[in-house]
Amino acid sequence: MVAGYLIPLRNLTLLRNKSSILYCPLNIINRQYSVRNVHRANFRRNSSTSSDALKKGKWPIFLGLSLAGGGFAAYLLGKSSQEKKSGSEQEDEEPLYVHEHLAEDLALLSDFGPVPYLLVGAGSASFAAYRAIRTRDPTAKILIVGEEPFVPYMRPPLSKEMWFDEKADGAKSLSFSQWNGKNRSLFYEPEEYFFSIRELLDSKNGGVSIIRGKKVVKVDATQQTIHLDSGEKISYAKCLLATGSRPKNLEAFEGPSLKKHVTLYRNIRDFQKLDAVSKKAKKVAVIGGGLLGSELAVGLAHRVKGLDVVQVFPEKGIMGKILPEYLGEWTTEKVREEGVKVIPNTEVKSAKRNEDKVTLHLSNGKTLEVDHVIVAVGAEPDTEIAKASKLEIDDKHGGFLVNTEMEARKNLWVAGDAACFYDPNLGRRRVEHHDQAIVTGKLAGGNMAGDNNPYLHQSMFWSDLGPTVGFEAIGIIDAALPTVGVFAKTTPVTDIGLPVAESVEKVATETKEEEVLRSPNPSDKYNKGVVFYLRDDIIVGIVLWNVFSKMQVARQIVNEAKSFEDITEVAKLFELHAQPEEEEDLLK
Repeated sequence: MVAGYLIPLRNLTLLRNKSSILYCPLNIINRQYSVRNVHRANFRRNSSTSSDALKKGKWPIFLGLSLAGGGFAAYLLGKSSQEKKSGSEQEDEEPLYVHEHLAEDLALLSDFGPVPYLLVGAGSASFAAYRAIRTRDPTAKILIVGEEPFVPYMRPPLSKEMWFDEKADGAKSLSFSQWNGKNRSLFYEPEEYFFSIRELLDSKNGGVSIIRGKKVVKVDATQQTIHLDSGEKISYAKCLLATGSRPKNLEAFEGPSLKKHVTLYRNIRDFQKLDAVSKKAKKVAVIGGGLLGSELAVGLAHRVKGLDVVQVFPEKGIMGKILPEYLGEWTTEKVREEGVKVIPNTEVKSAKRNEDKVTLHLSNGKTLEVDHVIVAVGAEPDTEIAKASKLEIDDKHGGFLVNTEMEARKNLWVAGDAACFYDPNLGRRRVEHHDQAIVTGKLAGGNMAGDNNPYLHQSMFWSDLGPTVGFEAIGIIDAALPTVGVFAKTTPVTDIGLPVAESVEKVATETKEEEVLRSPNPSDKYNKGVVFYLRDDIIVGIVLWNVFSKMQVARQIVNEAKSFEDITEVAKLFELHAQPEEEEDLLK
């Protein structure tokens, strides 16, 4: 049963659910896309920076959340030299990348002595660390070692802009169109930016080099060396582990016969494979109702006209693990309006290949035959080297255990998805979003170069699902937490198609965890609002629902770590009834 009461309140709808929570970090260091309502039809966002250092131009802005600002100095515009063959046949190809003259380069490193700064992992966290190190130590010599064949690149566009680019050649060019129509490379810097090992060691002004296609299997923190999968060792003075995370799979899809028909979506190769598949397939299934699965489902439905996209997940509504139930159900309907066939409350019990198709047996007793399956059921930190390296893993959250300065051992730091860190405001945490990789990479890099700063800057994440659903979040966003949602009441203006404020009400609902939350009232309109996540009556997370350019306000509230007698008063800080600002103001 749900008990509720109504209190007149100017232009607001307040929703309180004791069994619902959401996690969002609202201001970003590198939010690449901050959409305005005027750009919602493109489902794109250009981000403004959220840290003072970035605003002062001390280092570039990185592409934010899904896997979510302003000018980014480290982008290559134009055609990338890293174009690769796309298609599912890639899985049977020879190794994607072989580092030429590796033995010679490793011999040079051995003669040189310990690498001043060694970064394990070639993702956003490592690149952010590199930039921070060079800011603090301008002549630093930095070596990156990564498994992928590419130089560092941004992952969020792989589920966002790349699927909405009108040119639709992203798989070949590895670039995408920004909200302003300008082309931007997926890579932070072109290949030519990176020195060879010899050039790096000979450089008086320092720089960065990269060893690609090599896996680190052990870190010896005592001897300060890393071990490669091919048996070689590299010594270091200071080292960063930024190994990232790996996509989870479901038991139903682990059979070798399904390999070519299933994609665990994570990297450029996965995008290229899915891009090729989508042009030939008639029907695809996306398994998972979280951020990644929902973005891919909407993106595929938008990109490939006539493609039948089915999304299957066990929760009652889309993003059910982070959104209050009423908001998840409302969002589900909006995703359906984008052309996605949504099947909630359902799991895949088994999967079987049938010639060139896959038959899915669902928990509701039905079967689903598709040409391809995308599994997007979350990720786990890549801590494979922990045991051999004798590094501690957090039992509750997973990830390498580090302190608030991101340090695991002497001269050994961790950043990004694989770091379980201590947040002085919110406690021990591990976060898997792009902005978190940038924030912790920057923090760890600065500390490697001589700083001694704690984790204080809350990261954020964001998502867009069609023209009517877009949000930014900061803090702890968990649907299991009590939430308070404050939404502007609107009604359509038929002649101009814009919402205007109407008389409003305050709706408070109290539920027990075992009770079923109410279904959204057909008249409810969650077009614009703020959702607060509470722990012991303290605001620990905020979701800005179709509210943009207010990330710094949300960050300040979360950092204050305090309770408020009347959250509707707090919601007024977000100016829910203000008309959209001019685009130029948003990007300042």
